[in-house]
Amino acid sequence: MITKFIAEKFKSNLSRLRPAIGLRSKITLIACMLLTLPWIGYNYILEMEKLLRQGQEQTLIGTSRAVATALNERPNLFSDQASFLQSVQKGRDLYAYELSSPIKLDGQTNDWADYTEQMVHYGRDYVQFSRWPYQHNGIQFNHMVGKYDGYLYAIFEVNDDKPVMRRKGSSRVDRNDHLIIALTAPNGEFHRYVVSVYEDGWFNAWQINGDIADPADLVLESQIQGYWRTTDNGYNIELRLPLSMLGSKLGFAFYDVNNTGNREIETIIGTSNTNQIIKLGTVLIPSPEIENILKGMGHTSTRIWVIDRHQRVLAQSGDIQESNGVWSSSVKYGNKNSSWWTVLEEKWLHPLYYRYLINEPTEFSDSLKDAAKVEGVHISQALQGRGYSHWRQSSDGKAMILAAAYPIWLGDNVMGAVVAEESTIGIQTLRNRALEELLNALFAIILVGTLTLFLFASNISRRIRKLRNEAEHAIDTQGKIQHTIAASTNSDEIGDLSRSLAGMVSRLGQYNHYLENLSSRLSHELRTPVAVVRSSIENLSMQEQDEDSKRYIERAQEGVQRLNTILSSMTEATRIEQSLQGAEKELFPLNELVEGCMQGYQMAYANQIFRVDRCSEPVMINGAPDYLAQLLDKLISNAVDFSRDDHPIEVTLSQIDSQAFLTVSNHGPLLPENMNDQLLNSMVSVRTQSQQNKPHLGLGLFIARLITDYHQGKILLRNRTDKQGVEVCVTLPVATLEGISKN
Repeated sequence: MITKFIAEKFKSNLSRLRPAIGLRSKITLIACMLLTLPWIGYNYILEMEKLLRQGQEQTLIGTSRAVATALNERPNLFSDQASFLQSVQKGRDLYAYELSSPIKLDGQTNDWADYTEQMVHYGRDYVQFSRWPYQHNGIQFNHMVGKYDGYLYAIFEVNDDKPVMRRKGSSRVDRNDHLIIALTAPNGEFHRYVVSVYEDGWFNAWQINGDIADPADLVLESQIQGYWRTTDNGYNIELRLPLSMLGSKLGFAFYDVNNTGNREIETIIGTSNTNQIIKLGTVLIPSPEIENILKGMGHTSTRIWVIDRHQRVLAQSGDIQESNGVWSSSVKYGNKNSSWWTVLEEKWLHPLYYRYLINEPTEFSDSLKDAAKVEGVHISQALQGRGYSHWRQSSDGKAMILAAAYPIWLGDNVMGAVVAEESTIGIQTLRNRALEELLNALFAIILVGTLTLFLFASNISRRIRKLRNEAEHAIDTQGKIQHTIAASTNSDEIGDLSRSLAGMVSRLGQYNHYLENLSSRLSHELRTPVAVVRSSIENLSMQEQDEDSKRYIERAQEGVQRLNTILSSMTEATRIEQSLQGAEKELFPLNELVEGCMQGYQMAYANQIFRVDRCSEPVMINGAPDYLAQLLDKLISNAVDFSRDDHPIEVTLSQIDSQAFLTVSNHGPLLPENMNDQLLNSMVSVRTQSQQNKPHLGLGLFIARLITDYHQGKILLRNRTDKQGVEVCVTLPVATLEGISKN
């Protein structure tokens, strides 16, 4: 039972300690809704970025349309041969790549290291003649051409296991390994040249004006220069020729000689047939005329490509690193100062933004993979006659690039397309600056708003908590008015509530004072009429009466005695409450008091069985023994009234830590629901009509509570755990040997 009591007490204390969400916490949570403002603003900026991108698309399509318009209906800007072909053949139709630097003619491939992907391999498919079946280890070569500063450069990496040079002093150029160059001049004339050397080193080509076998038909061409270098696998050839010599057709062919005895040609392999102009392949050189048109239009903020119908670049203008659109320069921001807000932004806010909310533009590179074959859905659409824009990633995948293409018309035919490209760095920079300003403003609003709401909630919470404390202290656990509530002078709702509660407590205090004095007043006022009635009945009983009169007189005396008992009970609680205020405490063992009282109860209630369980060690209490004995009297009397005669009343006294527990348990009827605490109040009783054999106003447990409160203890009524009766548990603080109570 003691354990049960401790568990219930612990649960009660735990429920009080359970955290509750206060007004400040609720308003703080409501203030957290302000955090949705950055999210809304962030999405608004993203929508604005989408609109800016759409505007950039329209602007870029307009740029490509304007450039295409300047190139429409101008056939002289396109090659008379390649641009009018239905298709071009890789390896046969050559493309002169734009070189970033001049080539040093030394027979080494170091200068061509950046263009290895553009080199074409010539093997079995490009063999034009072979005396014997072509073997996999036969002659083959890698080759490409490029353009720089008015010259056409060519590189040949030839794999030949038996290179054969010209014999010393020989005037023949065709009895050894040699290179044939065939081209058309700008005026359309067909020319052939031969490169044949005695040894490694610098060379000039010979123009063939007739039969290559006749030295008289060979004329030295000093403008075609190069270098021949023997390697472990064969030999390398680097050469150059002025672009002014070159028209729209170009071809190279290697004549391979392996037998140094008969020196007969065994294999001919090349880009195209160099003997007839009709079989000669084409060459496309980026057009300087188109580049001049692009530069003249001043489109330096956009990278522009002009491609032919075969997706080969004819001209290029602009740098993608600078092609970030007009957005970055269209909005001007004020110069930053050295104020505390600027320092806060740069040191704390911006690193936070760019770490979690904003993506900062990063450096990127975007190089054209192959200028001889520019691909993309926008290009394919433009070559079909429709303008189109397309978002793509840069070649390193670090940035997004907007590309727009528009067709170039010649009559009803699409001769090429203009491709304009811009990065999104301008829009991204504009978006980031807008986000910075927006987030700064929103976080300032959130901070000020949250602080204001928190202070407002703290003020309201403080006033409500003060009002709650006053209300709790105004009325004690028994419902008595202890203090009044100070009415607030504020004009808001809390002030009105405070004034209402103050008036209500004042009226309750007056009413409670009236009720507290009612019993003493009634007792005082009724004692005189009762005394008159008693004396009159006593005088009447002294006279001779018949049997009926005597019976009535006896009943009247019993009623007067009963009424006198009621009056005594009404004043008993008041007397005890007043006497407790002047009672003196002393240190005594409670177990001896319980043992002595229980011996008397056994004689007083002979028909009732008592079972006592007390501590062997003394339980020292600092209190009034007489009143504690009266407390035990009330508990035993109450238990006897409700107990069954065939079951004992159990009285237990124990000590746990600094608390003494006195429990009185009996078998009998259970307590009604929700009546446990009410039975400790004055004038409350649950006795049935059959138990009303004597006056009983329900003051016994009320007096027991008064005595317990005087000793700073607790009293608890509850049904037994076995549901067979009721038990009353009184908890009192144990005193030390010095007489100081431990709470």
